[in-house]
Amino acid sequence: MERPTASGKRHLGFTLIELLVVMAIIATLMTLVTPQYFRQHAKAQETVLRHNLSTIRQALDQYREDHGTNPDTLQDLVSRRYLREIPLDPLTGKRETWRLQHADEQGLGDVHSSAPGQANDGTAYADW
Repeated sequence: MERPTASGKRHLGFTLIELLVVMAIIATLMTLVTPQYFRQHAKAQETVLRHNLSTIRQALDQYREDHGTNPDTLQDLVSRRYLREIPLDPLTGKRETWRLQHADEQGLGDVHSSAPGQANDGTAYADW
C-alpha cells in the first residue's frame, strides 16, 4: 500500500503490524485445518490397508480353488500371476512387513498387517 511520509514521498509496502495480523490469521486457519488433514490422511491409509488385505485374500482363495492347496509364500501368488506384485502395507510403507499366518494343513492361510497401533474404530491393525 502507498503511505505518504512526512516529506511527502510515497513508499510502497506493508507495515510490520499489517504483516503480523496476516500471519496471525494464517496461523489461526492452519490450527483449524491441520487436524482435519491428518485425520483424513489416517482414514485414507486405513482404506488402502483394507483394500490391499482384501486383494491378497481374494488371490489366496483363487489359488486354493485352482491348485487345491495353499501357496507357500506371497511371492508364489506373484509368480503364478494371481497378483502383479505384492501390495504395499500403507502403514509400514513396505511390502515385506505382512504378517503371514500359516494354515493348519500347510502353506499360507491368511495375511495381516504388522503395523503397530489401532485404527480409528479402536481395533488393532494386526487383527484385520
